[in-house]
Amino acid sequence: MKKLALSDEILLKIEKPARYIGNEVNMAVKDPSAVDIRFAMCFPDVYEIGMSHLGMQILYDMFNRRDDIYCERIFSPWTDLDQIMREENIPLFALESQDPIRDFDFIGITLQYEMCYTNILQVLDLGKIPLHAADRTESDPIIIGGGPCAYNPEPLATFFDLFYIGEGETVYFDLMDRYKENKKRGGSRKEFLEQAAEIEGIYVPAFYDVFYHEDGTIKAMTANNSHAKEKITKQLVVDMDEAYFIEKPLVPFIKVTQDRVVLEIQRGCIRGCRFCQAGNVYRPLREHSLDYLKEYADKMLKSTGQEEISLSSLSSSDYSQLEGIVNFLIDYKEKGVNISLPSLRIDAFSLDVMSKVQDIKKSSLTFAPEAGSQRLRDVINKGLTEETILKGASDAFIGGWNRVKLYFMLGLPTETVEDMEGIAELSEKVAEAYYEIPKDQRNGKVQIVASSSFFVPKPFTPFQWARMCTRDEFLQRAYIVKDKFRTMLNQKSLKYNYHEADLTVLEGVLARGDRKISALVEEAYKNGAIYDSWSEHFKNEIWMEAFKTCALNEEFYTTRERALDELFPWDFIDAGVTKEFLTREWLTAIGESVTPNCRQQCSNCGAIRFHGGVCYENKN
Repeated sequence: MKKLALSDEILLKIEKPARYIGNEVNMAVKDPSAVDIRFAMCFPDVYEIGMSHLGMQILYDMFNRRDDIYCERIFSPWTDLDQIMREENIPLFALESQDPIRDFDFIGITLQYEMCYTNILQVLDLGKIPLHAADRTESDPIIIGGGPCAYNPEPLATFFDLFYIGEGETVYFDLMDRYKENKKRGGSRKEFLEQAAEIEGIYVPAFYDVFYHEDGTIKAMTANNSHAKEKITKQLVVDMDEAYFIEKPLVPFIKVTQDRVVLEIQRGCIRGCRFCQAGNVYRPLREHSLDYLKEYADKMLKSTGQEEISLSSLSSSDYSQLEGIVNFLIDYKEKGVNISLPSLRIDAFSLDVMSKVQDIKKSSLTFAPEAGSQRLRDVINKGLTEETILKGASDAFIGGWNRVKLYFMLGLPTETVEDMEGIAELSEKVAEAYYEIPKDQRNGKVQIVASSSFFVPKPFTPFQWARMCTRDEFLQRAYIVKDKFRTMLNQKSLKYNYHEADLTVLEGVLARGDRKISALVEEAYKNGAIYDSWSEHFKNEIWMEAFKTCALNEEFYTTRERALDELFPWDFIDAGVTKEFLTREWLTAIGESVTPNCRQQCSNCGAIRFHGGVCYENKN
């Protein structure tokens, strides 16, 4: 066993030392001196969150299948260890070898959530790696960013050598092979980055200059290196059954957020919700075959000993073979394996499926109406009617469920007071559906928990042009909803809560920010901002002071509604959906009209160019 980077004395001082010692079941073990490339896969959050991320596990397994690559893992040290490492000058290390991460060739950082941006700087800082890409030398690792937030990489452009736009199973090995070749012939860091820039889906920020209008909007973004492409096109897996998948997932020693085997059944979504970035950038919807899923479900359960399996998808109900995979997994349920089915639309079929696999007494059902009125649900293209919601709730109550969670958003474009109050009114109607069932057929008391997050406009959605509410406007909306709940007749059956407004506004700044935001992130980090996604650690005053220091206007990035012809920081990326489609959907939203889902009618979004998935289901 490798000697640990932390002494026994330190491990005894900190919370959950198992976060840092590695040696989990199915961990990759290689001789670092016998490989050509050392790659550190980083999730910039605490171990329990990072180990629950399927994408990281897939890439970890994929890299380690190659004999010439050793892929290891890094997570953000929790605040207790962070302090000790700074005080005792301990460099950040990888879990597998316990070696300092500055000795690696690559550090690949997954960008899942904007509020983890300061943790990225924590990782680089503790790793003794210069924060700015421009300051790194030939001996420093190449820093790569990927994941959903990479679809607007500009707020982090200063800190990364390159970004990988798209799904990780596609061009990573091409990138690794070019690195090996460049290293073999003694090529420089810049020469490798030039070769990388020629690969589809790879973006090297240093090879581009950004020019601004006097009002702060972007005038132009131009390449300053002949190897840089004018447009960066996302890369995706067309045939999902040819994608790498995990046979032996890592099994942590401690309980993590998603403590189960995760089986990805499809990628993408047909629904077209206008607020949803994932539903746009992962187009088109692509399914795994039933035989593929059966094979990997069996392998993963046997190799881990896990007692639960979850079907992963943006909208599981839209998987065409859902009944088949559930029926296959029922045999495992009889062997003591629980089955989790997130992201289901609550209809008669889904309820029938769930009744087969869930322990009704221990579970609640989740509906996501997103908006309180039919008008606003049409604006966001949710595709749910009140009749469908209430029918689904009624069927669930008849089936034995008595707890329902309802998810809404506040601050959506065109929202009115009637839409806000509709959240409480719809919640009460759901409760009333329970009391319409004969008393002798009810399963105890009903509990309806309504939660509202605050709307954040995201790149590559039809709402990327929308203004965002101020923190006061968000709170005013929440108070309107809360006051309305107090007038409901079934108050004992209803509960309402809402998210933090300060954190949401900052998320909006980071989501649609430009390169100037890099300075904001760095300033906030240097003044103590870390683990901002954790409410107990988020300090809004640090960020407000950083805005002043950097002479940046928060409202420019949030409450300002964009003109249709504005050039966005992310417009140099081709995410599959065209700007023409998004513009059309934005105008359709303002007109309060619904766009059919992809299986009902093609909306010419642009994703058909990838020659696969739902776009070709009915083509010969």
